[in-house]
Amino acid sequence: MRNSEVARVFQDIADLLELKGENVFKIRAYQRTARAIEHYPKELKIMIEEGEGLQSIPGVGEAIARKTTELVTTGRLGYYEDLKAEFPQGMMNLLAIPGVGPKTANKLSSELGISSVDELERAINDGRVAKPFRLGDKTAENILQQIQALRRKDQRIPIGEALPVVEEIIAALGSIPGARNLTAAGSLRRFRETLGDIALIATADNPREVIDGFVALPQVGQVLAQGSTKASAIVRGGLQVDLRMAEHDSFGSLLQYSTGSKQHNISLRERGRRQRLKLSEYGIAVIATDKLERFSTEEEFYHRLGLQYIPPELREAQGEIDKAEQGAIPRLVQLSDIKGDLHSHTEWSDGHDSVEELALAARDMGYQYIAITEHSGGRGIAHGLDVERLRRQLAEIRALNERLTGIHVLTGIEVDIRADGSLDLPHEILSELDIVIAAVHSAMHQSQEKMTRRLLDAIEDPDVDVLAHPTCRLIGEREPAAIDLEAVFRAAARNDKIVEINAMPNRLDLSDINAFRAKDLGVKLAISTDAHSIAHLGFMRFGVGVARRAWCEPQHILNTLPLAELLAVLNRNR
Repeated sequence: MRNSEVARVFQDIADLLELKGENVFKIRAYQRTARAIEHYPKELKIMIEEGEGLQSIPGVGEAIARKTTELVTTGRLGYYEDLKAEFPQGMMNLLAIPGVGPKTANKLSSELGISSVDELERAINDGRVAKPFRLGDKTAENILQQIQALRRKDQRIPIGEALPVVEEIIAALGSIPGARNLTAAGSLRRFRETLGDIALIATADNPREVIDGFVALPQVGQVLAQGSTKASAIVRGGLQVDLRMAEHDSFGSLLQYSTGSKQHNISLRERGRRQRLKLSEYGIAVIATDKLERFSTEEEFYHRLGLQYIPPELREAQGEIDKAEQGAIPRLVQLSDIKGDLHSHTEWSDGHDSVEELALAARDMGYQYIAITEHSGGRGIAHGLDVERLRRQLAEIRALNERLTGIHVLTGIEVDIRADGSLDLPHEILSELDIVIAAVHSAMHQSQEKMTRRLLDAIEDPDVDVLAHPTCRLIGEREPAAIDLEAVFRAAARNDKIVEINAMPNRLDLSDINAFRAKDLGVKLAISTDAHSIAHLGFMRFGVGVARRAWCEPQHILNTLPLAELLAVLNRNR
């Protein structure tokens, strides 16, 4: 069980205790534990295996440590199961709706007998909720949208949840003697932001041995099908994983076929037919002779069709085949191109590590720089910085830069864009910083006209360098705000401002589609993690995946620049 899953259980416990009307201090203890575990840089499973005491985690006492050990080692927690049994089965689903907290859920249950998402949806639609809850039409519509988003989330899993589980499975299968070329295919390899089933491809001298090893993995909960060369199973987190073994000389053909997308493969087959060729997962056959050519690599497969190799992220039938025929597929940005992270938080606001700890972690990743961008004072819930605290942090960073080698810490802030479009901090302090990123964190349900005006005001402010997570979306939880992005992108290009691809897996904002449009309009992009802990710095790969799907090259991304060139760009308005 991963830290994020353990944290979710403890947050559920806190919600259930609040439903019961338990002591507020007990509730807050579980909430603090959930936050601490979610952001803890070391996996609990490894700590337990190594005999490391869990009480070293902030907020974890002896009783919580025992519960955590039970949960991690057995996959269940008796205390949690007993708590859930005290409530109707659908109550936890109600709590999963943004805006429906324990108090609201309790009132829905006690006054209206509502204990499921379906019942709440019906009650809103027939008007039963409006009067007792003083629910306006706009709020009701928002809750209905959140219900629909929740249902979509149930059907597909965010890549940030799926990828770590899949990598764990691949690592475990890699220990089987003779197993080779273990690779994720399908929408995961194409780096789609949400996933259905997961396809894995591998080769082996003894395929059955790998299949048997797969279904015996501790991550596997239910085996759906098993044969000599393929198997399907439900693994932890509810993912369906399909493993298929390929012949060594056909691995490239099967990998290409299994990666998709479906429409990309249809377009390839149509091209093949025009060349009197028949494409399949086994290779390419000449129709006249039915002689099959096998391919051990995808590069050979594409070259046989007269095409440049097409990176998986581009295989969406969006003109990539024509580009490949012309030899015009660009060299896409790679993780190794990234020189630093331009959006991070420390313990000064709502992060979990010190400035120095984050800086040293960035240096260990090979970065040249990292920007510390705490929340501004208006974000009280995030312990945002006012002018006085920000000046104290600037002094700390300057002293740190004099002492550290191999990494430069940029001074910065994530300044809040207020509902009226003004910034949460004055020009006098913003002008002293290396980088200012601006973001919306409140009043996200304003009209399109007002939301767009807010972003335009921020872009046109000379102190602002970067517009962060522009659409405010949370994948599967909060729909994008109503914004005229075309106007925003044109203003960013006109004012020479940067727009962020936020790499936090539940954001990925800009999306690939929006990043593609911004790039085409001449907007410079930055890929940043919004890290709130050292572990979050690893989210950069998700942002790079979005950028690759948007056909971004290194020159499109601000933080591929070395430090001196980056500072020259940031100093242009100072």
